Amino acid sequence: MSQVPRKAKGIVYFIGFTAALAGLLFGLDIGVISGAEGFIQKDFKLSNAVIEFIVSALLVGAVFGALASAYLSNHFGRRNTILFSAVIFVVGSLACAVAPSEHVLIGARFFLGIAVGMASFTAPLYLAEISPEAVRGGMISMYQLMITIGIVLAFASNTWLASYANIGGVVGGHWRVMLGVIAIPAAVMFLGVLFLPESPRWLCLKGFRDRAEAVFRKMKLDEAELRAELAAIEDSLKVRQSGLSLFLENSNFRRAIALGVGLQVIQQFTGMNVFMYYAPRIFNIAGFTDTLDQMWGTVLVGVTNVLATFIAIAFVDKLGRKPIMFAGFVVMGASMFAVGTFFNIGVAGKPELAFAAIAALLLFIIGFAMSAGPIIWVLCSEIYPLAGRDLGVMASTGTNWIANAIVGMTFLTMLHKLGDGNTFLLYGALNVLFILFFLFFVPETKGVSLEKIEANLLAGRPLRKIGR
Repeated sequence: MSQVPRKAKGIVYFIGFTAALAGLLFGLDIGVISGAEGFIQKDFKLSNAVIEFIVSALLVGAVFGALASAYLSNHFGRRNTILFSAVIFVVGSLACAVAPSEHVLIGARFFLGIAVGMASFTAPLYLAEISPEAVRGGMISMYQLMITIGIVLAFASNTWLASYANIGGVVGGHWRVMLGVIAIPAAVMFLGVLFLPESPRWLCLKGFRDRAEAVFRKMKLDEAELRAELAAIEDSLKVRQSGLSLFLENSNFRRAIALGVGLQVIQQFTGMNVFMYYAPRIFNIAGFTDTLDQMWGTVLVGVTNVLATFIAIAFVDKLGRKPIMFAGFVVMGASMFAVGTFFNIGVAGKPELAFAAIAALLLFIIGFAMSAGPIIWVLCSEIYPLAGRDLGVMASTGTNWIANAIVGMTFLTMLHKLGDGNTFLLYGALNVLFILFFLFFVPETKGVSLEKIEANLLAGRPLRKIGR
């Protein structure tokens, strides 16, 4: 496996960090609703069903954003699509902040979700295509790290704002500030992305080989590696079909699509985002009834999420994708079973069980953040051939948001129908089953170029072996 030249590291990591700011906005929008939904419910006097619609409207919008990104990123480039998403982030955040009713808020959240879907599609794709293979896993994991940082910043902001009953004399003004403040980092991301180069693989795909070479030179790759990168890309472009025709005519590409869809379903049905969207309610179930205690609990969840993501960044390009995923599923499954068991026993008036349930919850966060959170985005950015990468990433990212919306729209209903403990036991059982999927279908891609993965896939090798 080649190493990134020392002189190239600065520009490579600057590109990675700036593109990963899309993940920060993604995380802010996920985290902010957890603290805001209780105040929105009181301000507009809403039922739980309407709150589920407000939470999930962004997720449904993200499906449409991901679908639109396949066209936008293919025709206008990865960089320009990220810029466009930043504009929608600004406008959508401000629209949420001034919404006069729950109906307008649902519409604004849907519009904002389009930006989230676009960012979740384009940023990992851009990072995969511009990163040297020696650090590709870490670079894409940086995107997930920024998501977790965005979540914890949203939780911290929510907690501070929740300590005020009114802001500017407007009843319920705290949730408006929670939702509107995201416009500021969105504007910062727009300015930063203006300085990024376009993906060299996209440039080659569109026939701009000289511009692609200029990007690699800007990244200060040595001459031998530059030539090797260009040669590998040009060899992959011998498959001249578009994504749709490749899907219709090539069963190997369809296998990759099925793998990406399965991976994203798995990521969402681990149950992670029930903690992100409904953390204060879960702390209430655990016996922490004070609003500020619940809000500080969400901050603890967010900080744990950030710190555990560094495990993936540190080891994904050393140990590989699959060993970390297996460890993560064991931790997540055991933790969910523990949370469910404690809730079924009953934690009311039993502080020792309440704290044990929270400890198990935090252990679950660690398991997800070090494995399924970042690594599934890494895998879904690696497994598709260049000619069909836009369609492949669209399918897997769109699936992520559909599954995400299902989780957001059903959690409160599941608590009511199945009970608190049984809901978490169900998620625990799913995490155990997911181990089998990774065992039989998922490849190890550590240290393998995108072009080699593509060649193995199109040669008909079993999915679990395309990383060899």
